[in-house]
Amino acid sequence: MRNFLWLLVIATSLVPSANTVAAEYASVPVDMKPVQVSQHAYYVPGGTGIATDNYGFVSNSAFVVTDEGVIVFDTLGTPALGAELLKAIRTVTDAPVTTIYISHYHADHMYGTQAFSESGAEVVAPDGAKRYLEGEVAERRLAERRVSLSPWVDSNTRIVEPDRYVQGEERFTLGGVNIRVVDVGSAHSEGDLILFVEDDGVLFSGDIIFEGRIPFLGTSNSDDWLEVLIEMEKADVKVIVPGHGKSAKSPQQIVSLTKKYLSYVREAMKQAVDDWIPFDQAYEEVDWGDFIEYPAFLEANRRNAYGIYLSLEQESLQSQ
Repeated sequence: MRNFLWLLVIATSLVPSANTVAAEYASVPVDMKPVQVSQHAYYVPGGTGIATDNYGFVSNSAFVVTDEGVIVFDTLGTPALGAELLKAIRTVTDAPVTTIYISHYHADHMYGTQAFSESGAEVVAPDGAKRYLEGEVAERRLAERRVSLSPWVDSNTRIVEPDRYVQGEERFTLGGVNIRVVDVGSAHSEGDLILFVEDDGVLFSGDIIFEGRIPFLGTSNSDDWLEVLIEMEKADVKVIVPGHGKSAKSPQQIVSLTKKYLSYVREAMKQAVDDWIPFDQAYEEVDWGDFIEYPAFLEANRRNAYGIYLSLEQESLQSQ
């Protein structure tokens, strides 16, 4: 009987549950501690810098804890970080992860989804993420990260595709907590989601907002992005958790940098396009003094300005 019980214990320990991650990932030496921002909402704050700094831990992940389960918003930039995120959630609750919302399909926000693959959680993304997944950029980025973030991104790392996509908005209640998820369209990326914990007044913004650093514009539609930010300023929100940087209790406070930066770059590049000034000349003539001291300025600003310049140039040609 004693041998039978011992074998039963061993066999049970080998069966993965919804609260465990069976796969082993390279150890990642980061300090990931959940920060509670309301009764039900938490987040883990990534470091500042570009995507490969701090072992890839440069973005935020947030989660909502209810009596019936956990909702995760973004899973970080490597499977190893995703595994650490699950451990961090387990310091708060043993409730199963029911749903994972990916704010947008950029590598620093979703490679960690792989670590949740055995949790049984549903993975949900904005409708525009289809364009990323169907294009060539996704595989090129993964190949690059297998080099720049090795060994935390390796040959076993894969992009987990969503179980379903959100169009417009959806509302639901989990464990008595009312949640609203909104697809805000193509703003920062091909498709962006935000999540509002209505009972707590907490908004998870994804990369619609960068706090304390220069945003990476990438494939963004800066005009649409600005419209979303203006609406956020009007929202009845108590706390905003951004995609990068610290949370804030004032929407105006946390929206201001991203909004100011986007507006400034658009206006500067629009003037250059209207005056037929070549980009290199235009860029050198702009006074970047209000932004130059922010993290990621050197890595992102010129690329951001060039992307906006090209999009405005295209808009100008189409209007003629």
